[in-house]
Amino acid sequence: MPFVNYSLLDYLAVIVDILLVWFVIYKLIMVIKGTKAVQLLKGIFVIIIVRLLSGFLGFNTLSWMMEQALTWGFLAIIIIFQPELRRALEQLGRGRFFSRTITQEDEGKEAIVEAIIKATDYMAKRRIGALISVERETGMSDYIETGIPLHSKISSQLLINIFIPNTPLHDGAVIIQKNEIAAAACYLPLSESPFISKELGTRHRAALGISEVTDSITIVVSEETGSISITKNGELHRDLSSEMFKEMLTKELLAVSKQKQTSSPRWNWRGKRNG
Repeated sequence: MPFVNYSLLDYLAVIVDILLVWFVIYKLIMVIKGTKAVQLLKGIFVIIIVRLLSGFLGFNTLSWMMEQALTWGFLAIIIIFQPELRRALEQLGRGRFFSRTITQEDEGKEAIVEAIIKATDYMAKRRIGALISVERETGMSDYIETGIPLHSKISSQLLINIFIPNTPLHDGAVIIQKNEIAAAACYLPLSESPFISKELGTRHRAALGISEVTDSITIVVSEETGSISITKNGELHRDLSSEMFKEMLTKELLAVSKQKQTSSPRWNWRGKRNG
């Protein structure tokens, strides 16, 4: 059907069709945003680019290899992206797939920081061991699934109660996601760095390990000494005073978030700061 013969309704149908396709693509990107699947997706784009270039330049063998990779890639995508696909189907079943995914980042941040500071100070004085990880840009859904789901509002009382010794949830990490306690008793990857002090235990190794694979902020309270530590970007900041801890946590969770709001992404050419 020639394009010039389209009626007004046909034009509207085409526009709506295009908008719906883009909306679905956008939602799919939001599902995998911040997960390991993003890096794998970049690898697929590299294969496609190499395939096009090799065909254009006449590299037949390389072109054939890339063609085979793309031919069998659909099956590989299903296997590799299995956690993300499962999560998307679960959200679709709960009616959340087409819900609003972008919320105000700073909404409730002050309450979160205040609750963490109050709970950490209480536990440090009584030498109650704790491990709290706050999700930022990189998704932590894979680690949340290893724990006990809570999806509860954050309060200092709840955080303290979770880490009271000999309670069902005290062993493991609490993960905070989107202004709520997503899960407790979560397993975090242990750092294999040879430079970690021998006197540091499993909590510190787990906190450092999760900071090596995500951009999360993780707080550790030592049950031996009551000292407070923070890990971020593969760095461990040990034995922080109450003032230093409050200043660092506020800077990372509030100041950075506000800076993102006031800075336009198009003109923000600075890389990550290593605090």
